[in-house]
Amino acid sequence: MRIVFMGTPEFSVPCLARLLADGHDVAGVFTQPDKPKGRGKILAAPPVKTFALEHDVPVFQPRTMRDGEALRILEELQPELIVVTAFGKILPAEVLDFPKYGCINIHASLLPRYRGAAPIQWAVLNGETVTGVTSMQMDVGLDTGDMLLRRETPIGENMTAGELHDVLSVLGADVLSETLTALQKGELHPEKQDDAQSNYAPMLTKELSALDFSRSAREVHDHIRGLSPWPTATLRIGDKTLKVHRSALCADAGGKPGEVMQSGKRFVVSCGDGKCVELLTVQAEGKKAMAAADYLRGNPLAQGTVLSF
Repeated sequence: MRIVFMGTPEFSVPCLARLLADGHDVAGVFTQPDKPKGRGKILAAPPVKTFALEHDVPVFQPRTMRDGEALRILEELQPELIVVTAFGKILPAEVLDFPKYGCINIHASLLPRYRGAAPIQWAVLNGETVTGVTSMQMDVGLDTGDMLLRRETPIGENMTAGELHDVLSVLGADVLSETLTALQKGELHPEKQDDAQSNYAPMLTKELSALDFSRSAREVHDHIRGLSPWPTATLRIGDKTLKVHRSALCADAGGKPGEVMQSGKRFVVSCGDGKCVELLTVQAEGKKAMAAADYLRGNPLAQGTVLSF
């Protein structure tokens, strides 16, 4: 099929790679404009742009999809289908309706659950044990179009959002390939979403980072892994912020919420339900991430200390 692909971050790259591997004619790629990155604020290309240029696929980076320029480009490219994976821009009706087969989106949740910008992270934050990928026929709503194919995958107890991202990225490419094969054979059976079963997965912000040890150990653990690798859960020790990248539930007896139950070879903190979470990987201000035992070796913390939250 002659396809235009729209995507931006690393998550989108396996889908674009699969289109090329499956022999589709990728006429062009739309992606977000280059953005300043790092301390030097040097313009950096999105991962999809880098991959597309490496494979000689034309790249277009319109700042908006609503001024007619995107439609003009599509008229030149004449795609039969647009495939969208984490593009980051809302498509107007005239773009959605342009190709013969419309626009198909690869979404990283089991719709109608977790519509929105951060479905992977919120699935982990909310302690889900199963998630997946849904291919969807796009409409003008926010992830509200008819579902085409859904594929599930488990979420491990200690899996971080970053690790789940990588699993779903690969699964998304598989779902896309299956969806397009079924489309070409006329074997797709669109299914309406049940809006009553939907919830919203908003973009993450640093305001979510602070840990609350008055919550249950399970909720604290899910908070830590759901915000890893960004924006990262944090706690306060004195006047310093400590990032927490990885944790585990443990069988240690608890005390007061936020009380340090072990400090040395292990960093164990009590939570609001009387159970404990062990902090495994932490990062002090201005330092690299390290094992919690290594941090405590250089920053001794008395057992019985109650962490602020």
